[in-house]
Amino acid sequence: MKLRFVLTAFVVINLFSFHLSAQTGKSNIESQKNMYIDVHHLGAGKVTAKDVEEAHKKDLAVEKKYGVTILKYWFDEAKGDVYCLSTSDNTAAIRKTHAEAHGLLPGDFYQVTEGQEAVMKGKNNLYLDIHELGAGKVTAADVAGAHQKDLAVQAKYGVNLINYWVDEKKGTVMCLAQAPDSTALINTHKEAHGLIPIRVEKVKQGQ
Repeated sequence: MKLRFVLTAFVVINLFSFHLSAQTGKSNIESQKNMYIDVHHLGAGKVTAKDVEEAHKKDLAVEKKYGVTILKYWFDEAKGDVYCLSTSDNTAAIRKTHAEAHGLLPGDFYQVTEGQEAVMKGKNNLYLDIHELGAGKVTAADVAGAHQKDLAVQAKYGVNLINYWVDEKKGTVMCLAQAPDSTALINTHKEAHGLIPIRVEKVKQGQ
């Protein structure tokens, strides 16, 4: 009886250890994936919210086949631009996901690191602004410092910065924020650190 108990306990402990190792391994694999923002420029007046939603559903149906996880997307219906945030081993896997899902291939790719996400508040408009600072001229640490300066003055302009992403290699920074209008967001950046975005797009976030 005692021997049977010892053997049973041994088997249970080993099974638990194996399950825990498998979960840890999966977590490590996911954390090693790169983060990307890919941008589709579809043209003014050529895409609707429903179109983007349907395309996104098709992406989700095939993403696992290529080891891609699409996290979020935003779209500017007026300009016809769609921004997709995802994790993947490489851009080729994301391109294959979009190609099989709906055939709409991105025009731009950015390998990014992201900041600390804040909570959305109220019903202010949502904006995505793009800063082009020059290849190799900005680091994630630089952007983190600039972001803190933004946070220090944002309330003055009724802005709520949600998050930011930086591509160090290309020198591109994207900021997502709620604001009364695009001018309020620009003025926040201007007072905080003087780095003005090259463009600001009014976007909606997909579900």
